[in-house]
Amino acid sequence: MHLKPKFLHLLIRTGTTLVNTLLKHFSPPHYCTHQAIQSSSKPLILKQCIALLQACASSKHKLKQIHAFSIKHGVPLTNPDLGKHLIFFGVALSMPMSYAYKIFAQIQTPNIFTWNTMIRGYAESENPRPALDLYAHMRVNSVEPDTHTYPFLLKAVAKMLDVKIGGKVHCVAIKNGYVSLVFVQNSLVHMYAACELAESAHKVFESMPVRNLVTWNSVMNGFALNGRPNEVLTIFREMSLEDVEPDGFTMVSLLCACAELGALALGRRVHVYMFKVGLTENLHAGNALLDLYAKCGRIGEAKTVFDEMKDRSVVSWTSLIVGLAVNGLGYEAIELFKEMEMEGGLPTDITLVGVLYACSHCGMVAEGFNYFNEMTVKYGVVPKIEHYGCMVDLLGRAGKVREAYEFIQNMPMQPNAVIWRTVLGACSIHGHLGLAETARAKLLELEPKHCGDYVLLSNLYASERRWMDVHQVRAKMVKDGVRKTPGFSLVELRNGVYEFVMGDRSHPQDKEIYEMLREITKLLRLEGYVPHTANVLADIEEEEKETALTYHSEKIAIAFMLINTLPRTPITVIKNLRVCADCHLAIKLISKIFQREIIVRDRSRFHHFKKGSCSCRDYW
Repeated sequence: MHLKPKFLHLLIRTGTTLVNTLLKHFSPPHYCTHQAIQSSSKPLILKQCIALLQACASSKHKLKQIHAFSIKHGVPLTNPDLGKHLIFFGVALSMPMSYAYKIFAQIQTPNIFTWNTMIRGYAESENPRPALDLYAHMRVNSVEPDTHTYPFLLKAVAKMLDVKIGGKVHCVAIKNGYVSLVFVQNSLVHMYAACELAESAHKVFESMPVRNLVTWNSVMNGFALNGRPNEVLTIFREMSLEDVEPDGFTMVSLLCACAELGALALGRRVHVYMFKVGLTENLHAGNALLDLYAKCGRIGEAKTVFDEMKDRSVVSWTSLIVGLAVNGLGYEAIELFKEMEMEGGLPTDITLVGVLYACSHCGMVAEGFNYFNEMTVKYGVVPKIEHYGCMVDLLGRAGKVREAYEFIQNMPMQPNAVIWRTVLGACSIHGHLGLAETARAKLLELEPKHCGDYVLLSNLYASERRWMDVHQVRAKMVKDGVRKTPGFSLVELRNGVYEFVMGDRSHPQDKEIYEMLREITKLLRLEGYVPHTANVLADIEEEEKETALTYHSEKIAIAFMLINTLPRTPITVIKNLRVCADCHLAIKLISKIFQREIIVRDRSRFHHFKKGSCSCRDYW
């Protein structure tokens, strides 16, 4: 349908109100003709262009139409009002910042609104650095920042992870008197949290007389990002006491903390709350819930959450694929990945780490190499060192240790300590002493004080009955001042999370716990258990080594749970280090003796102990 020229002339003369009314029905080409414009003055044309932008700029295509219309009829882009609106809608519609900058460069005297819009646009783009350059240019031009400038600047800094610049912005905000504003303070909390300075974020948080939900979420997210789950729970309790209603972002931080601590019961209570208030349909919260169950070894519940999700992102698929893989369900992980492909999902680099990990733990060597070789061509993902590490692990697990070494020699980047440690672990399992010494030499260059490497090499020497070499490894460890990272184990009981360390006597039930440990040791002996004393590198007598092994943190945690839970109740232990060979053997037998499923999450994977066997098939 086309409007007649006389009606167009009337339309433009009538003013903005009629324009806004009729814009709902007609796109610009229908009424913005050259004939109509000829009868109007440029100030009125400018007014109508701005009205069109405000009413019609709901898509990139329409924005370009209106922009073209203004150019055609001689409205100069040097006009700050037109430029301001074009830039604002360009940024709002996520147009390339090059588009906004071309307009900005033609404006002779942009106002603070336009400067802020440009800074915001760059802050939200993939390259936030120009936001800081613009701010510097703004100050050179004697334009004073306002209340909106600092949040946009701090957002750019947070994205760049440049806390040095962030600190300077903080100082300027204080100097100019804007730091007391709640949205500036919220941006400061977010910036420090993103830069992994949780204490600084919390300091700003504590200084705030007025806090809103964004404030609470920002500080909780900061602690979650910095691996401090206990503080997340503490902040959440404070938030609850102040009657602040949580939202989906709150749930994400809270569930991440529960997953880190293995606090399954608390996580389930959060799940119930989410269901009551309708947050289970929030995609980010749903993904966090899925991740919680996967990281607590409850893969069945993770599947249920996944199946009930109305919307799924690549994060949803990836979380379950990785969850299945690390819980020893590699075949199921591969099947789920195939289902994702059938539904048109495009994997990320993390998704493919999960797929390769699954292939590794299922012994699917050929399939693993197929996925690895297709990464760039089929999925558009350039392999990173994590993917190469998965391939080394894949070959090592399959007993192809020499091939793993050759694969490393052909890597396009230098192998890191994780890759050489993978080789050392494979050599320890498959008895390749010569290659183990090569891997150990590389590790001494990269991470000379990593205690676990001494343990692996010592075990390998011990298996070959090379006691002099075992002694030399131990002596070097002492000489170099290598100390073992303190191990701890977490378990959840009722409303609390309990932490145990080796030889822990701090718990009120320590007498009952140690009595249970003695009972466990007696029953283990009856099952033919012989302590794996090669794991103890200290130069002490054999009997003392056996005693030391008895009091490892995971054994104390399991004894505590055996005392305090009903028979046949599953036990979940979160361990910060790799489970040692002796504990692995002992826990297998404990699961059989006490008829318990025992789930242990160590630093790299899950071990599901059941009826005397482990899901890792004794390779971890």
